[in-house]
Amino acid sequence: MDETEFWELIDNSRAAAEGDPEDQADLLVERLVRLDPDAVLDFARHFEARFNRAYRWDLWGAAAVLLGGASDDAFDFFRYWLIGQGREIFEGALHDPDGLADLLDDFDEEIDGDAEDLGYAADEAYEQLTGVVAPDLGLPPQAAEPEGTPVSFEDEAALAERFPSLWERFGPG
Repeated sequence: MDETEFWELIDNSRAAAEGDPEDQADLLVERLVRLDPDAVLDFARHFEARFNRAYRWDLWGAAAVLLGGASDDAFDFFRYWLIGQGREIFEGALHDPDGLADLLDDFDEEIDGDAEDLGYAADEAYEQLTGVVAPDLGLPPQAAEPEGTPVSFEDEAALAERFPSLWERFGPG
C-alpha cells in the first residue's frame, strides 16, 4: 500500500462517516478487512509513522486550545483524529498548528478531536483477518519527549500568544 492508497482509505471512510470519528473507525475496519493482511500492516505502518510525526509540543498546544486542555491520552486520541481528517489537514497542522483555525470548518469538542478507535482500526482488522494479534510493525518507537519547545497548557496568555488564530476562534470565551 502506498501513501496515496493510505490517504484514500482515510478520506473515503471519513466522508462515508460524515465526519463522526467512531463511525469512521468502524468503516475503516470494514474496508481494511477486504484487503490482505500484508496490506493491513502497510496501512498500520503509514498510520503509526504519521502518529509519531505528530508527537510535537506545538501540536499538543493546539490540541489543548481546541479541547480546553489535553492529557497524554487526550493528545494521543487527538493525533488519531488529526490523521483521520485527511492529508491536507494533517500536513497543514504539521506545517502550522495555529493554521488549524483556517483548515477546520468547525470543531465540536464533544465529537471532534477524539478518535481513540481510529488508532486501533488496523489492529482490529488484522486480528479479524488472521485470528492473531498484529506483529510489531518494525518502526522506530515514538520519541521519549515531544519534538520542539514545550508549551505550558495551564498558561492561557501563553497559549493565546502562541496560537492566536486558534485561540480567537476556538479558545475559551
